[in-house]
Amino acid sequence: MTLSAKVYPMHAAPRCGAKTRRGTPCKAPAMRGRKRCRMHGGPSPGAPRGNRHNWRHGRYSREAIERRREVAELIREMRSLMRELGA
Repeated sequence: MTLSAKVYPMHAAPRCGAKTRRGTPCKAPAMRGRKRCRMHGGPSPGAPRGNRHNWRHGRYSREAIERRREVAELIREMRSLMRELGA
C-alpha cells in the first residue's frame, strides 16, 4: 500500500466550516465536538458568560453610575446658579 492510499484519521475528520478570505471553505480538520478548526475558534469556549469585568473596580456598578449622575446634576445646578448671580 502506498502512502497516498492510506487513510489517516485526520483525513477522515469533518472539515472546518469557516470561510477563508478568498471565500473558499477552510480545509483544516474540525476540532472534536466542534464545527471549526483550531485556527477558527475550535478550542476556545468563547467569551465568559455575563459581564464579570465590571466587578474589578466597581466603576460601572449601578451605584457608581447613579452617584456620577447625581454629581453631574449638582454641577449643572451650580453652574446655572453662578450664571444667575453673574459670577
